[in-house]
Amino acid sequence: MAFTGNWTTNTFKTGLMNGSFDFTSGSFYLALYTNSATLNEDTTTYTGTTGEASGGNYAPGGNLLTIAQVPTVGNGDTAYISFSNTSWTGAITARGALIYKTGANGAVCVLDFGADKTSTATFTVQFPAITNTSAIIRIS
Repeated sequence: MAFTGNWTTNTFKTGLMNGSFDFTSGSFYLALYTNSATLNEDTTTYTGTTGEASGGNYAPGGNLLTIAQVPTVGNGDTAYISFSNTSWTGAITARGALIYKTGANGAVCVLDFGADKTSTATFTVQFPAITNTSAIIRIS
């Protein structure tokens, strides 16, 4: 089994310390993957097309994400950001996804959908509510 949970990548954790991630002006993407991909906390970058989903109007590399919430601190101690939902049309099956920026050490997080998700019309990745307790990326 390739997907074993949701992961904040180690390159993202160290990248926060060295300033290589900028969520106020950077470009971030979401790529879809099948269960044949190997993604975990050690993923460092977009892994190319190995195990990447296909079908419909999905193209390798996935979609450019729109930042829906710039870095914000809520409840006094949790910084958070989020993205707008993203979608593709057509028949697509995916087990999970990778949020990343292009270039070396650009992997942010691995999302495990828990099981294969299939669409025949529109495949949508819906991000959680944009709050300090549920946004997709939170740091306490």
